[in-house]
Amino acid sequence: MTEALEAAVRESLSRVIDPEIRRPITELDMVGGVVVDPTGAASVALKLTIVGCPAAATIERDVTAAIAATAGVTSVAVSVGVMTREERDALTAKLRGGRPKTLQFGPDSLTRIYAITSGKGGVGKSTMTANLAVALAGLGLRVGVVDADVFGFSIPGLLGVADAKPTQVGEMILPPVAHGVKVISIGMFVEENTAVSWRGPMLHRTIQQFLTDVFFGDLDVLLIDLPPGTGDIAISLGQLLPQAEVLVVTTPQAAAAEVAERSGLVARQTGQTVLGVVENMAGLTQPDGSVLELFGSGGGADAAARLGVDVLASIPISISLREGGDTGMPVVLAHPDDPAATAILSLASHLAARKRGLSGRHLGLSVT
Repeated sequence: MTEALEAAVRESLSRVIDPEIRRPITELDMVGGVVVDPTGAASVALKLTIVGCPAAATIERDVTAAIAATAGVTSVAVSVGVMTREERDALTAKLRGGRPKTLQFGPDSLTRIYAITSGKGGVGKSTMTANLAVALAGLGLRVGVVDADVFGFSIPGLLGVADAKPTQVGEMILPPVAHGVKVISIGMFVEENTAVSWRGPMLHRTIQQFLTDVFFGDLDVLLIDLPPGTGDIAISLGQLLPQAEVLVVTTPQAAAAEVAERSGLVARQTGQTVLGVVENMAGLTQPDGSVLELFGSGGGADAAARLGVDVLASIPISISLREGGDTGMPVVLAHPDDPAATAILSLASHLAARKRGLSGRHLGLSVT
């Protein structure tokens, strides 16, 4: 009977999910010995990935609760230890599927990759990225965000994880999770308000490391927040992820739209596809229902026409959208009925309906 109860305890533990890796702790070999004596007293050895694991308290609490809820268990004792280096190496090899360390989102990846770009700063590109990511996660998709705006990183603050630090397991980096979104940014590796002043080779290496060493797992969608303009990072991303689809963000102002168009043209030069244009700050609705067009009108449509694509969304000016960015609570969560949130949620639904396809992908099959 004790063997049956021990098996039941392991079954309960299989439902405990590591909050960073997002997989059952039993699958990650984090559970050592499980012993249940004839009185129903259960003792479990728990092995954390690293010393000082930030999720340690959460995991221990969830393990204790899962064991206590197992029928027949009368008491719970959890001993917490740490994996050996060999065990960590085995874990990272398992997570990579036995493959050597390489680019996670290669040409055979089924993950939809959207690069959010703009010709100039200040058009709300990062705000769109953060809210769109959270909206997609809210639709049940597995979403990751790479903040590739190395010089002007803002994604951690927009998602409310400005103080979060990634966890390193061996050579693998586990990204923090915010509102159901896995996110990585250079802002998580530098001191607060530190200016990053790097040249091309260092920028390329950083983006490559984000796409190689950071373990996102199997994502449905990866959003990449690009810096404004058409510089080194945009070119590097085109080389690393030529299959990425590009969303060009602009304001209605003609001058902004003309510059935004250039970012789409550069994306095409690297082999990427321009999916469409998102027009931000489209107007401010007044109490009487009229719309004050602070930044003019028509810029999004003009840019889309010149690029030969559609305007996928028109986002009105919103105080709630701005406030959400300041507090780290995206408007799509805090005020989903806000006009800006409604437009972003509609865009997310459109993107979510574009299923991952197998066309042109290597399936790893051979004919015998």
